[in-house]
Amino acid sequence: MKVFKYILGIWAAIAVYALFSFLAGPKGLSAYNYLLSEKDIQWNNIRELGMRNEDLERTRNNLIYDHDTLLVHARQMGYGYEDERFIRIVGLSNIKPIPAEVGTVYSAEKPDFISDRNIKIAALCIGVMFFAFFFMLEIIDKRSK
Repeated sequence: MKVFKYILGIWAAIAVYALFSFLAGPKGLSAYNYLLSEKDIQWNNIRELGMRNEDLERTRNNLIYDHDTLLVHARQMGYGYEDERFIRIVGLSNIKPIPAEVGTVYSAEKPDFISDRNIKIAALCIGVMFFAFFFMLEIIDKRSK
């Protein structure tokens, strides 16, 4: 029966380590839930970038194939006046790039968790406290007899 008291300290340390690792460890539930929320944010960002890509693709196609859109866009950028005509010369690159907002890159932050080293230290401390508690009870029990 005396040995069971001390083995209880080891079991307490293992239980604390398992519980903290499962709940707040690097691969625990809190880190998993955080990564799930980051995944949703990433998917929303990808959808937004896809919509912006479609808009830019439509604008590009309109500028390539629609003469009136090219005229309006050129006048908005400050090229030409109302009475001037525009012609397209294929093969020349743009002198002034057209500014377009293409979106932002979202980088996920690292999840907030308790490191494995700290969990092991806490479990060891709990185990030693249980061991010390039962050792002190045994000493008090021997002195009282």
